[in-house]
Amino acid sequence: MNRIAKFILLFLVLWTGLAQAKKAPAAPKLTNDDCLACHSDASLTTERDGKQVSLQVKEDTYKNSIHGMMFNCTDCHTDVKEVPHGTGLAKPKCATCHADQQKVYEDSYHAKAIAAGDTKAARCVDCHGGPHEILPASDPNSKINHKNIPQTCAACHNNKLVEESTGLSSQPFISYEQSVHGKAVAGGSDKAAVCTDCHGSHDIRTAGDPKSSIFKANVPNTCAKCHEPQKAEFMTSIHGQAVLKGNLHAPVCTDCHGIHLIKRPIDPTSSVSAQNLARTTCAQCHESVKLSEEFGVPGRRASTYMASYHGMAAQMGSRVAANCASCHGVHNILPSSDPKSMVNKANLVTTCGKCHPGANENFTKAKVHIDTPRAADMGSVAVRFIRKFYLMMIFATIGGMLLHNLIIMRRKLADRRKGHAHFSGGPRTVERMNTNQRRQHLVLLISFITLVFTGFALKYPTSWLGALFINETVRSVVHRIAGATLAIGGLYHIYYLAALKDGRKMFVDMLPNIKDVFDVRDVLLYYLGLSDKRPQFARFTYAEKMEYWALVWGTIVMVVTGLMLWFKVSVGNILPRWTIDAATAVHFYEAVLATLAIIVWHFYQVIFDPDVYPINWAWFDGKMVLEHYRDEHGLDAETLQAAYAAEQAEQEAAREKEDEEAVPSK
Repeated sequence: MNRIAKFILLFLVLWTGLAQAKKAPAAPKLTNDDCLACHSDASLTTERDGKQVSLQVKEDTYKNSIHGMMFNCTDCHTDVKEVPHGTGLAKPKCATCHADQQKVYEDSYHAKAIAAGDTKAARCVDCHGGPHEILPASDPNSKINHKNIPQTCAACHNNKLVEESTGLSSQPFISYEQSVHGKAVAGGSDKAAVCTDCHGSHDIRTAGDPKSSIFKANVPNTCAKCHEPQKAEFMTSIHGQAVLKGNLHAPVCTDCHGIHLIKRPIDPTSSVSAQNLARTTCAQCHESVKLSEEFGVPGRRASTYMASYHGMAAQMGSRVAANCASCHGVHNILPSSDPKSMVNKANLVTTCGKCHPGANENFTKAKVHIDTPRAADMGSVAVRFIRKFYLMMIFATIGGMLLHNLIIMRRKLADRRKGHAHFSGGPRTVERMNTNQRRQHLVLLISFITLVFTGFALKYPTSWLGALFINETVRSVVHRIAGATLAIGGLYHIYYLAALKDGRKMFVDMLPNIKDVFDVRDVLLYYLGLSDKRPQFARFTYAEKMEYWALVWGTIVMVVTGLMLWFKVSVGNILPRWTIDAATAVHFYEAVLATLAIIVWHFYQVIFDPDVYPINWAWFDGKMVLEHYRDEHGLDAETLQAAYAAEQAEQEAAREKEDEEAVPSK
């Protein structure tokens, strides 16, 4: 066979083979049923990262999903060619079909967090659901259905585990649920804003990113998706124009309305409710000196408004008193120099006339923000002059009255005290407190009162107590000195009770006994008119004993907790940190208890009791009128006998003096 014949024969063989190959049937394409034959089994699992993971696909769920309605399993699992298949299959990528969304997502906060190693940051399946369960957004059961978006985001943003590992607070979601938007969505609204309306969906970015929908300069446009008319007004206002010029100190929607906790203006807890505008919302900028220093805008606008009739009436609960928005507008706030401004001179008659029908131009010249700094108009000059004049008059007149009455009161009190006189013209008295006891009492009195004022000044710094001190350094030093004085006085008192005779006797006399219990009963029966028998007491009544031992206990508690707070670093290095918090709470509430006890209990005993009013002077000179002491402490035989003995000795000395004077001189 020659070469040509061989070539022709080879060609025919190849041609026949190719023809037969074309006629051979192709391998059948795998169907979903082929895959579900195995993957519908709940026991089908594999090991991933040391854990058993289920490979089950729920047939009904998958067939109802958007993927199940449009694709076969092998459209995503492209490397599966036969059943059964091998292991180590490639994980399907959403970007295969959703390249545009993937590109946007890659620039988002979530994707960047994943790239930085955050394994908890949201991926496609976290928001859309598992690949076999994804439903279209129009489906009410879809995780990305409008009404379900808040709960989908909450899976991470209201998750304590995520909060602890990432530092992201759950408070924004909690606040959103309480907001007008959150409540509307919960009520079935399909228009109220959800997370994705403000933050975006695939392109979520941080607030500091200029491309973010929640970047400050972009907030008006974000809110305008639902509130276009308000945005149009705002952008023409002084605030909106400042934002357009790049001034990010100017407020945008969220600065006034809040971020996640947006509420209706009629809600009293809303930041834009009438009662909160001046006090908090507008004040956060217009009370600050920063506006004056940086932009030349007058400061103290909130406090000067609050001091006006409008402000005071609003604080008293008036619902008609003018607030910031009443005069300046809401979204359309303009500078007073703008002819369209509500507070422009040409428009004030109309603005004031809304609340004051018949107001004319002369009426509008009154100051709304009273005591405006550096105001040079005649009204302000007159007010400053009148204030200075009356302050001087008040000081001189009331001071003179007070001095006049103190002079008379001092003499009358002295005469009243001497009024309990006997034959010598002097008062009949007993020694209630000796010099040592009076000194201890004075130290206690001064240190206690100082501690009360300096302590509560820290707790309530905006009250008049806070104004008593130059600054916190002065207050804290004075408070610590007073605390140390109280502690030293307490230690000396222990020594006094143990080492000195009258101290030991005082300790014994202060010990409670069974008679004190019956004395409480008898006192109440007598003063309620249910008994004619007036109780008699020994040296100390049950009331004085109760107060004394309460003082001992309170001093120990306050000194111990005070030292813990003073040296909190050292204490915190030894004891659990919560003990400092507990000591702070005990210190405060014990202070409240002690202060009220002194006012209600002790002050009544020594000041307001009609038998001693206006004051029991024993703290000053140690003396107590004999008749009063006998009524109160008739069972204190020792003291009374000493008083009678002294009285008899004085009478004897007086008689001897009279006898000597009666003898004629030689």
